[in-house]
Amino acid sequence: MTRRSVILDATVRLVFDAALVLSLYLLFAGHNQPGGGFVGGLVAGAALALRFLAGGVDELRGLLPVRPWSLSAAGLMVVAMVALVPALVGGPPLDHEVYGVDLVLAGHMEFNTAVVFDAGVYLIVVGMVATMLEAFGDEVDR
Repeated sequence: MTRRSVILDATVRLVFDAALVLSLYLLFAGHNQPGGGFVGGLVAGAALALRFLAGGVDELRGLLPVRPWSLSAAGLMVVAMVALVPALVGGPPLDHEVYGVDLVLAGHMEFNTAVVFDAGVYLIVVGMVATMLEAFGDEVDR
């Protein structure tokens, strides 16, 4: 039985959600400002590391609905799909498109397919950080 710090637990639970929101902001703002999938994934990975430090590997496993390497594999499939689909339809690999739509309440919004690539990178980074943390936790448990 290990002793846990109540202050650390409370602080991590308070900061965790804000860090995930920040990571998503960095993911979506990365095309016009600093950020992107890699930086957003690192911030999300740091949030997972905080939860790991506060609660151990069991809390980390409770956060993720799938095994960490599944996140990395899904991200790699998304990145490969974004890279290859333009080539399959006759364009250059990794080409991106911008689609616009007029919404009644929000006005004109644009969607860039590069966001999908960044989302794949985000999943790869989060999956790799979670895999490393889980490996560290397994070493401690033995």
